[in-house]
Amino acid sequence: MYLKHFGLKQFPFKNVPDTRFFYQGCDRGAILNAIEYAVCSGSGIIKVIGEVGSGKTYLCHRLAETLPQDIEIVYIANPSLSPELILHYIAHELGVKEAMSCSKLEVMQSIVEFLLKQHQYGRNVVMLIEEAQSMPIETLEEIRLLSNLETSRDKLLQIVLFGQPELDHNIAQTQIRQLNERIQYNITLPTLNTQDVHEYINHRLSVSGYRGTTLFSKSLSQKIAKASKGLIRRINGISDKMLLSAYCQNRHRLTRTDFKFATQECSFLNKPINMRKNRHTNRAEEPSIKTPKSVSRFSKQMA
Repeated sequence: MYLKHFGLKQFPFKNVPDTRFFYQGCDRGAILNAIEYAVCSGSGIIKVIGEVGSGKTYLCHRLAETLPQDIEIVYIANPSLSPELILHYIAHELGVKEAMSCSKLEVMQSIVEFLLKQHQYGRNVVMLIEEAQSMPIETLEEIRLLSNLETSRDKLLQIVLFGQPELDHNIAQTQIRQLNERIQYNITLPTLNTQDVHEYINHRLSVSGYRGTTLFSKSLSQKIAKASKGLIRRINGISDKMLLSAYCQNRHRLTRTDFKFATQECSFLNKPINMRKNRHTNRAEEPSIKTPKSVSRFSKQMA
């Protein structure tokens, strides 16, 4: 849509974990380095907490890219697996043959043998778990048992838990307190402040090939920072819709009008519709929907 209009080679604000867009600011570069150090030094369990949309997935994928090649990575994107299935899933990801048809005891033995063999070859194994707050307590206990696997000198498995603040509540429960004791690093992913938001937006535009004058002024970045609460996913959504609004009105300069349009279009900022009853029919009135001028104009252009 607006790529050619703004001289872009790709969409700058897509909410996918494209690590080319990884933002080093707001301590994210330092946090990445800290996690990489913790993994390479065999620290055991690392916990990374961040709000919804704060960029945990970007960080996780970037970590997988930056870790040394002699580290074997097990990636778990579906942590809601039951304790009966989690070991089979891990064994399958490690390449253990016929893992799904083995008993739990056999699978555990296969995992131990695999980890010991990797250790003999001088290779580490790290397990990256996303959305860890969704993992059942019983499954978290299985993860803790895996973290016990070690030689007299080294851990056989490093574990990095990425989760929302609810994860802290889960692992604080009495029946899982041993897991909490084994966490060596507790890292919190901060939200972006106004200056960070301004730098982040321009960073993504630059990676996307933009070479023109500044599109998002500092005053607009301040508005975006306030509306998004510094959350990357929201910043992306607002910024993308602002570019669309300006394109539909054939402008190369972004204004407050574009910001207003974007915030109206973002579902996370919309208030619930008040369904008032019609006093004559006793039925809820249908809400009136006004189509923004920029969208109406865009629709005509596409017709």
